Amino acid sequence: MIAPDAFKGTYSAKEVALAIAAGIRDVDASATLELCPAADGGEGTLEVLVDGLGGRTTEADAHDPLGRPISAPLGWVHGGASAIVAVADASGLVLLTPAERDAELASTIGTGELIAAAISAGAAQVVLAAGGSATTDGGEGAIQAIEARGGLRGARLTVLADVTTSFERAAEVFAPQKGADPEAVRRLTARLHERAQALPRDPRRIPMTGAAGGLAGGLWARYGATLVPGAAWVLDALGFDERLARAGAVITGEGRLDPQTLEGKLVSEVAGRARTAGVPLHAVVGSSLLTDAESSQLAFATVSVASDRPELERAGRALAGSALAR
Repeated sequence: MIAPDAFKGTYSAKEVALAIAAGIRDVDASATLELCPAADGGEGTLEVLVDGLGGRTTEADAHDPLGRPISAPLGWVHGGASAIVAVADASGLVLLTPAERDAELASTIGTGELIAAAISAGAAQVVLAAGGSATTDGGEGAIQAIEARGGLRGARLTVLADVTTSFERAAEVFAPQKGADPEAVRRLTARLHERAQALPRDPRRIPMTGAAGGLAGGLWARYGATLVPGAAWVLDALGFDERLARAGAVITGEGRLDPQTLEGKLVSEVAGRARTAGVPLHAVVGSSLLTDAESSQLAFATVSVASDRPELERAGRALAGSALAR
């Protein structure tokens, strides 16, 4: 089974899986391969779920983190009963140039608009992939947008978090990559504390409430949103364990192995499930910053480094000719 995450900013999980599979088939055309592109609530989660669950995609009007009009996707699964919304598509860092990054100004209003649009179109459940935000507003913009359109109106809201950070630490952990200097981080942290006190319940010190700059915590506090680890939720939705039981080996991967990999990211979740099932696990990654001790926690049988499609195919050929052949 080939179950990678996206290589952030370069290749989708599906593209990675197809490239590795092509390399394997170059060596063994009769190999039985099961492709299971996956995600953890970060980049590519909407596409992975729509493709994996046989859904469809529509477009909705929204605003980007700086308030500019955009069109963004809504994913539909389970016959249209569930909608998938990605924070990155309306409130994402990818929507801004480096010079435009402003963690204090950026708003989640567009994400709230997408949630409201999904509910207006009939979604009984909205699943929010929280990774990749440009924001640190504690969900204030999203809540304003949802309330302006009538609230959740009975819909259930599930947030797929790709981090365990709590609400009050969102600025110190994530805002620097969103354009905040140390003074801005202090102001943002103070603002998050103020917003926590104004919410119906306090999201501070609750794991995962810091996802998307506190958006997860704001939705949890205001609407009782269910917060779940994104990697585990996505793998369960894709029937990963049942597919793993049929596999003789698993190949996973991501753009960069680093200490965050060990904190609930997809590769770590796949590693734990493969170890429990006694299935050998191989990794194909863009790069690795893990120490030997950290890497040993994931119990990889092999680790291959590949940064583009030819190298991904080459990694597949190497695995087919050696490790998988055994």
